Parts: sequence; C-alpha cells; structure tokens
Amino acid sequence: MSALHTEMRHRSVVVDGLDIFYREAGPQDAPVILLLHGFPSSSRMYTTLMPRLADTYRLIAPDYPGFGHSSAPPPDQFAYTFDHLADVMTHFVEALELGDYALFVQDYGGPVGFRLAQRWPERVRALIVQNAVAHEEGLGPLWNTRKAFWRDRATYEPALRANLLSFEATRLRHVGHSPNPERYDPDSWTDEFSFLTRPGQIDIQTELFYDYRTNVERYPQWQRFLREHRPPTLVLWGQYDPSFAVEGAHAYGQDVPDAEIHLLEGGHFVLDEANDEAAALTRRFLAARWAPAI
Repeated sequence: MSALHTEMRHRSVVVDGLDIFYREAGPQDAPVILLLHGFPSSSRMYTTLMPRLADTYRLIAPDYPGFGHSSAPPPDQFAYTFDHLADVMTHFVEALELGDYALFVQDYGGPVGFRLAQRWPERVRALIVQNAVAHEEGLGPLWNTRKAFWRDRATYEPALRANLLSFEATRLRHVGHSPNPERYDPDSWTDEFSFLTRPGQIDIQTELFYDYRTNVERYPQWQRFLREHRPPTLVLWGQYDPSFAVEGAHAYGQDVPDAEIHLLEGGHFVLDEANDEAAALTRRFLAARWAPAI
C-alpha cells in the first residue's frame, strides 16, 4: 500500500437515524478541512487529495444521504432536497464536535456548504471552491435544458433520467473537453455509473436534481454572504468543465476582491487531472490565509 494511503480512516456515525459514512485523515487535534463532494461522486473523490494535506490538517469528507456508503432511504421516506442534505451535514458537524474549519466544496458541495456557512458563518475560516457555482455566470449552455426540466418536470423528466443514467454523460463529467483524456482513470466514471444504476438511485437523483433550482434562487443570498463575511477564498477551477463555465470562477472575485482564482488543466473533477497542483495551491493558501490555534 502507498504511504499516502496508510493514514486514511473510514468511519460511520448515526445522524438523524441515518448511517453517515465519512473518510478521515490527519491528526485528531489538527485544524479541520471539511470536504463536501459533488454529483454523482462521494467522499471517494477526495482520496487523492486528503493524504497530501494530512501531515498538517485533519481532513473529514462525508457522504451525503443517498450517496456513497451512507444510508440511501427511498424518496418517500426521506426528502431529497439541498436544505435537507444541509440539515444532515449540520448535525454531522455537531456529532463530530467540529468547531471552526476550512470548507472545501465541489459541485453539489457548494449548495450544501453555503447553507452550512449561512448557518455558522463564524466557523468558516476559509473557503476553497472547486467548480462549485454561486453565480448565474457559471451555468454554461448545458443548463438550458436543465432549466426547462425545472419549469416543466413532466415533459422533460424522461430525458433527464436517460441522461443521468447515460454512461457517456457520466464519463463526460470527468473528461469534459480536456485535451489530455489519457490522464483520466476510467475507473472513476465506471464506478460512478455503477452507483447511478443501483436500485432506487435514479429516483433519488431525479428528486435532488429537481430541487437544484432552489440553489439558483439562492445565489444572491450566497453572494451577499461572501460580500459581508469575506472569508479567505481560494477558487480552483477545471477550465475544461462542460457544465460550469470559467466565468463562474471569476465571478467570486466580484464578492471577495482578494480571492485567489486559478484556472487549472482539468475538467469538472479537477483533482482527476491536477491533484498535485490543487494540493500545493491549497496548502500554500491555507498557510498564508488561515492561522488556526492548535
């Protein structure tokens, strides 16, 4: 086993009657980085990043309900909304007795993380954004059909479900428009496709994607949060992302003028292609902008 993976710990905690799985690395008493994953991934997306920072930080990456190894009750037993996911993650933070932390968010991690940040602004000592949108500018052309689904669910739901279960769409979320597709491990999208085709998953993900419209409605709130609280902000953006346009990265500078913004050689899951660079930028940023008491 690689030395980089020997310190990873895999645990579960009961939160709101659900088993919430999480990965952890680093010393128990080190400053915390809370990593919130995207769709259709899980905490697994951070397994290459966490060991590279675990000498200095305690890294905690949970799976949301319905994802990864956490409980996945059917939609008639659990409301799959971003408000509800954020409630469970709030109680997860409380269960682990986390105080302040740096918040690392990707894709769906943005909507969940911003809800946590609004609830506890004093706990967010730094914000690291990796292809997570909080501005309309970040929604690329692919979102036009997705917005149509929000306006007329009955008409567009069959097409949305077909896309969610498409192997090619699952691959495209990783490779995007990268000129270096050979750098991507096909296991990443093959495993995610297997996850998406598990019994009941399509119902869970359809409900949650329909609720994504509430995130767009809250963009002004999140922008106001950034302007008012000015957390030290690092933006790491895979420039070959087919869904989230690079304008969404630059938009963070409108709200946090001293935000560090880096466009990286990668797609939606930039850690697939630029993990070492992302880790180095994160380490340097946190060392310069966050000096927690240990």
